[in-house]
Amino acid sequence: MAAKLTQSQFIKKLAETVGVTTKVAKALTTAYADLAVAETKKNGVAVLPGVGRLVRVDRKARLGRNPATGATIKIPAKKVVKFRVAKAVKDAIVPPKKK
Repeated sequence: MAAKLTQSQFIKKLAETVGVTTKVAKALTTAYADLAVAETKKNGVAVLPGVGRLVRVDRKARLGRNPATGATIKIPAKKVVKFRVAKAVKDAIVPPKKK
């Protein structure tokens, strides 16, 4: 498995690609993330152009089972955030099978 791209490596690569300083690239990525969080909080969805979307989902309360004891437990309702990958990105990473 190849080494993972760290945050500082990502920012450095972004700065080189766009032709700005690493400080500007870091400010840009921070602003992008902050905007995505704010939009998801406000509207329940934030579209990240070319990448996908963040979606807030309400999960209903349900009954679950403790795997250790087998006892039934009540799992309360909660809100979760899901990321839905754009089709273009998914197809670029894992090409669809040809029929």
